Amino acid sequence: MPTFAWKGRNRGGQFQEGVLLADTRDAAVATLRRQQIQVTAIRQKGREIPFLPKLPVRISPKRVAIFTRQFSVMIDAGLPLVQCLEILGDQEENRNFRQSIQKVRTDVESGSSLADAMRRHPKAFDPLYTNMIAAGEAGGILDVILRRLATYIEKAVKLKGQVRAAMMYPATVVVIAIGAVWLILVKVIPVFGQLFSGLGGELPILTQIVVGASEALGRWGIFILVGIGIAIWGIRQYHQTYRGRRVLDGLLLKAPVLGDLLRKIAVARFCRTLATLTSSGVPILDGLDITAKTSGNAIIEDAIMAVRKSVEEGKTLSGPLAETKVFPAMVVQMINVGEQTGALDQMLSKIAEFYEEEVDTAVAGMVKLIEPIMIVVLGGIIGVIVAAMYLPLYTILGQIG
Repeated sequence: MPTFAWKGRNRGGQFQEGVLLADTRDAAVATLRRQQIQVTAIRQKGREIPFLPKLPVRISPKRVAIFTRQFSVMIDAGLPLVQCLEILGDQEENRNFRQSIQKVRTDVESGSSLADAMRRHPKAFDPLYTNMIAAGEAGGILDVILRRLATYIEKAVKLKGQVRAAMMYPATVVVIAIGAVWLILVKVIPVFGQLFSGLGGELPILTQIVVGASEALGRWGIFILVGIGIAIWGIRQYHQTYRGRRVLDGLLLKAPVLGDLLRKIAVARFCRTLATLTSSGVPILDGLDITAKTSGNAIIEDAIMAVRKSVEEGKTLSGPLAETKVFPAMVVQMINVGEQTGALDQMLSKIAEFYEEEVDTAVAGMVKLIEPIMIVVLGGIIGVIVAAMYLPLYTILGQIG
């Protein structure tokens, strides 16, 4: 029978821990509850692999969205807050997320507010999440806030998934194409090279280039791969610096086709996030600060922070937005109308919906544009290799004739 190590609190609130024999984890939890012990952590002993580092378990936004949706339904049904967290924690499959929920429940049970308890777990609950929870607790509309949060996270996950799915196809084709060309140059071309050198005579320039590339890959291929890996690592390290983020993100925004898509994604994310925050009662300055941090692009982030500084000085939102030259004129005009009519959150939601549809259209158009370009490029490379191999044969046949 498996052995479970557990930690918990008794009815007096005193901390206790120990081990327990049970058939399953649920059976162990049930036994401890009958002993009036509130379990805060439990794990099966004997499953740990010694001397191996524990890899971090990522908490996906989709999992947080499911948790939030279920949480809102339970709160709306009238279940106590601690009981909701207990049920959600027990049924959560992700170990890290389950521990975070259980610790949040323990802190709430000890008298902490839900927002403050969640702020202690930033990997699971980001500032946007905790600020909205704080606004919901202050206004007594926690169930409404949770529904808005769930909808926001679901839309963000959908938007990210669409872009990722669109890029998966061209990336896969590029990898396969590079692998095929590499295989031809390393395995096939050397055979022809030996044949041509045995026949003697001077090879055409194109054939010499292809044979030389084949010999270089055969001799220095591993070093080329290592060099590419180091270059990618260096670019990523440079992107983590303050200047590097702004240089590389600026180049991405200026890139043809891709830059327009990234700008639309940033506008959709900005409007959706700010609309969700303002409609939930979060102050506009805090909302802009959170929105800047979740923009995903350093140029957009700097522009939003400049707008925040102007708003802090008493200016409107639309004027500083227009001065940044980052956001489209239509977005600025619609935000200006929203400010004048007092329906800023509704206007931001409409802009977000419009640009989310624009992203769908742009992604589909980019895929259609990339496909023929890749076919032409790949066909051209294969054509050059084939021509390089056939040119010496024509020369030899001409000499024989």
